[in-house]
Amino acid sequence: MEFLQDHYTVKNELVLIFISVILGLLIGAEREYRNKSAGLRTFILVCFGSCLFTILSIKIGVANPDRLAANIITGIGFLGAGVIFKGDNKIDGITTATTIWATASIGMAVGSGYVYFSLLGTVLVLLILSSLTYLQTFIDNYHKIREYKIAVASSENIKHCETIFKEHHLKYMMIKQQYTQGNLSVTWRLTGKNNHHEEVIRCLMDDEKIIAYQF
Repeated sequence: MEFLQDHYTVKNELVLIFISVILGLLIGAEREYRNKSAGLRTFILVCFGSCLFTILSIKIGVANPDRLAANIITGIGFLGAGVIFKGDNKIDGITTATTIWATASIGMAVGSGYVYFSLLGTVLVLLILSSLTYLQTFIDNYHKIREYKIAVASSENIKHCETIFKEHHLKYMMIKQQYTQGNLSVTWRLTGKNNHHEEVIRCLMDDEKIIAYQF
């Protein structure tokens, strides 16, 4: 009787591990589709590993079953930090890092036997990553913040740049100035609609007073 009970328990645990792999695959496929720094294999292993550690924590942590499970969060924190890096004008990888963290919680839920919670969590993660992208794009179209580095011949042309920004209905703020070999490079932070940014770019390309620009 005890052998049958152990066999049944092992079978259930294998099913939970299989479910964690499937859920990790679903989230990882979304990240892989968007060509993010952490992809399919990473999320499968995170979800599977969290599930397995939780099962082990329950089985061997008789007196304190949450001991191993609590350390999963610490380990995931180090893993998430590895995918965060600084781009030219912003910090990239934060969404992927938080998705890894959320995937670990889903794996822990599966390992604890809360399959319905894990399924709900997976659906919510996928909805947030996919559906809210459209909302983010909508916000960016009306409130796009971008940093421009514009090179001009002299400080007199700074006013000329400000005039261009005003004509295209962009709020502006000067971040820094750098003078090198007869050219003045000014970094601006511009805020406004995305189509206004595109118009400014075309204007900068055709303006004889602008030596170079980048954003």
